[in-house]
Amino acid sequence: MAISTKLEMRQSQSLIMTPQLMQAIKLLQMSNLDLVAYVEAELEKNPLLEKGAGETEGAVTTNEADGSANGEQVDLSQNASSSGDEPDSGDWMQSDLETGSEAIASRMDTDLGNVFPDEPGVPVSPDPALLKGGDSYKNATSSAASEDYNLEAFVAEEASLVTTLEDQMQLALSEETDKLIGGHLINSLDENGYLYQDLGEVAETLGVDLDRIERVLGVLQTFEPAGVFARDLAECLKLQLIEKNRFDPAMEALIENIELLAKRDLAALKRLCRVDDEDLIEMISEIRALDPKPGSVYGASLVQPVVPDVFVRPANDGTWTVELNSDTLPKVLVNQTYYAKVIKTARNETEKEYLTESLQTANWLAKSLDQRAKTILKVSTEIVRQQDGFLTYGIEHLRPLNLKTVADAISMHESTVSRVTSNKYMATPRGIYELKYFFSSAISATVGGDAHSAEAVRHRIKQMIDAEEPKAILSDDTIVKVLKDDGIDIARRTVAKYREAMKIGSSVQRRREKNARI
Repeated sequence: MAISTKLEMRQSQSLIMTPQLMQAIKLLQMSNLDLVAYVEAELEKNPLLEKGAGETEGAVTTNEADGSANGEQVDLSQNASSSGDEPDSGDWMQSDLETGSEAIASRMDTDLGNVFPDEPGVPVSPDPALLKGGDSYKNATSSAASEDYNLEAFVAEEASLVTTLEDQMQLALSEETDKLIGGHLINSLDENGYLYQDLGEVAETLGVDLDRIERVLGVLQTFEPAGVFARDLAECLKLQLIEKNRFDPAMEALIENIELLAKRDLAALKRLCRVDDEDLIEMISEIRALDPKPGSVYGASLVQPVVPDVFVRPANDGTWTVELNSDTLPKVLVNQTYYAKVIKTARNETEKEYLTESLQTANWLAKSLDQRAKTILKVSTEIVRQQDGFLTYGIEHLRPLNLKTVADAISMHESTVSRVTSNKYMATPRGIYELKYFFSSAISATVGGDAHSAEAVRHRIKQMIDAEEPKAILSDDTIVKVLKDDGIDIARRTVAKYREAMKIGSSVQRRREKNARI
């Protein structure tokens, strides 16, 4: 067969990822905070977008029994045009420009001599009537000044670990060379206050003796919070015990063999520390009261509260009502009136093209937000229907669930359900849970019954371990036997994996720990 080039015509269908489709997918997997930030950015860029107002806007409620909307008060996102009794939104720019011109003119007439002392100006005398009032004059002037008064500008800066240590260093070190060394060591700390940089490398970098580095480090290790500048956990605990005046020979032996405490080998610790059971328990209690991460109290990242995207409440008929949180739904409007007004005044094709693209982008964003809200509500309603037992009776009745089950029930693709459940939270009578929490693998039953959720089995294992007696510690084999008697077919390695994931020690470690508490 000869190899040659030729021209063929072929017709086929394929899905093209247009920018609009990519935007809709991107919005679907955003959290409510990311979505608000994205919409705010679009409002700044697009002149045809406006922020909607209203407390009840965007409230959509469904009943999980039939999945139908029974309380849609207002479209989540809509193409709105100003008309009727409302002022023409197309005039808002002109009115703002006029207001701004008046403000600029009034400021130009204001005497600048009071603002800049070096500039000559005409002194402005207060009203004599206000002077007679005493405090009334102060209130009048303070109220006038409070119009542009921003309290946030006077909020104290949050102290960081670096600034706190630098302030102490200025008092503790007098020589400039020592301060240079101290500043380098302070900047070498990690967020927990540990110093992992090799002192030999520091000495070589700064060109000073290693002895001087160690001497400065010794001074820095006395700073607050106690335990900073430690090279490892043992040294961190040692510094804190020295600060509390509790670093005696017995405690020193305990710190040097801290790995035995992690293994809960209390018999070996008693032998090395030469103490009895009571003293060892007291020493361990003191160790637990120490802070292994002394630097984390400074400059820690702010913990953002979880804002649920969906509310689930019991209905009067015994079912569940699923409602979107309207506070997390950005409300945007497309100003068609303003578009119709400015498109007539466009001077060239470039301006017309820009306005047309802005209108298309605004319409697509409004539709994407509306579709996103409806999709979240649809998926959440199906999750509530599948996990009715969990909402009614608790975690032991959490059913095994996967993305395909939900996707088939609501006629969507698994990838869409996966994006919807990412970074979305549901507020239920049993607490706030991420939507992904309700999806767990299945553990088969021993006698052919319904499968059990892995999360429910983990909860059952934790309950059994919490209720065990010191003289009757449950081994993994015993837990497997009890679960199989209750109809849960599970392997021993699975029990061990779940136990380790919950940070629960083995039966030997638990026996040592519980016997030490007696």
